[in-house]
Amino acid sequence: MKAIVVGGGASGMFCAIRAAERGVKVTLLEQNEKLGRKLYITGKGRCNFTNACPPEEFRAHVVSNPRFLYSASEALTSDDVIRLFDEWGLTSKVERGRRVFPASDRAADVIDTLVSQLKRRNVRVITGAKVTGLLTDADGNVTGVHARVKDENVTMEAEAVVLATGGMSYPSTGSGGDGYRFAAKAGLKVTTLSPSLVPFNCAEEYVRDLQGLSLKNVELIITDGKKERFREFGELLFTHFGISGPLVLSASAVLGPVAGGKTLSGVIDLKPAVSAEQLDARFRREFDQHAKKALRNTLHEFYPAKLTAVIPRVADVDEDKRCADVTKEERLRLVRTTKAFPLTITSLRGWNEAVVTKGGVDVREIDPRTMAAKKRKGLYCIGELLDLDAYTGGYNLQIAWCTAAMCADALGT
Repeated sequence: MKAIVVGGGASGMFCAIRAAERGVKVTLLEQNEKLGRKLYITGKGRCNFTNACPPEEFRAHVVSNPRFLYSASEALTSDDVIRLFDEWGLTSKVERGRRVFPASDRAADVIDTLVSQLKRRNVRVITGAKVTGLLTDADGNVTGVHARVKDENVTMEAEAVVLATGGMSYPSTGSGGDGYRFAAKAGLKVTTLSPSLVPFNCAEEYVRDLQGLSLKNVELIITDGKKERFREFGELLFTHFGISGPLVLSASAVLGPVAGGKTLSGVIDLKPAVSAEQLDARFRREFDQHAKKALRNTLHEFYPAKLTAVIPRVADVDEDKRCADVTKEERLRLVRTTKAFPLTITSLRGWNEAVVTKGGVDVREIDPRTMAAKKRKGLYCIGELLDLDAYTGGYNLQIAWCTAAMCADALGT
């Protein structure tokens, strides 16, 4: 069999390697001059390439359509991925949250490993190849692609075309949404697309005053009117525009469809390990012990330096007031502000900062055992192009690997 894989990212390279191992004659087309551009920036340049968890736990971290991945996640587990990369010469390590990184901490080593396997399997790789459309026969079956290669228009024929073009996130890496257009033109439904694993814009000016402050072991709660949309513990970071960090990125995976054009309310419990009553008792003890001190000179016992100036302002308590003069109501306002530090989430950040895309080719259009389009013989869709997305932590790349493996195995049968 001859197959064309469109897109030289994680899923495209993995599919091409595995299909070639199974005797398929593969041509891999990549519009950039180098393969794996998005992988270079994954995990801040370290490439968290999977998560060392069992398949059922992996699926629990998939936000959109986890049931679709049942067969794929069982056929290629994270253990299988780690073992394969090890066999290919890439040593890995497991860090907090079971995130798996190359031992070198270099994303380039993941890419180099994949590229070396493409060469070893004799995959024909053409870079600078911009696919412009799908080639079809009279029955609408996909039989190849139209492409522009080095300023020349060409037509390439094959028995199978695999769309591995990625999503819309990080457009600077070449993710322009071409695959969605190809799929839609072939008659496949594409669901609403939105940025996911992305920071939040916040309205409050005091959020900007906290720029650079990272908080660990806090609880973030986000509501839409009276409806709670997200509640989770973790780590977040204040920025010049709002909030970011692992906790916020996870929230965006849930809130994406909800947040469009809508203002949401958020609160941070800065001290989730203690109750409001326990915190109030601690305030009383500190204020009694340091009765003559100004409030601002006592709050460092409770908060990081940047928060000591902001908390009194938000709680409407004079920071220059002596601790002995702080009233019960003012003390309770400090408690409430600490247990529910208020935020107004005006919007999610855009595609330039999104780690992945929420939405994509409707999985009901795809056979989960082969990744083949049900309506168009010869067409396959894998990776981020599909309406599949997960939380941060290596799960999205595991989606890429396991959908690519299912497709490759089907091509090689």
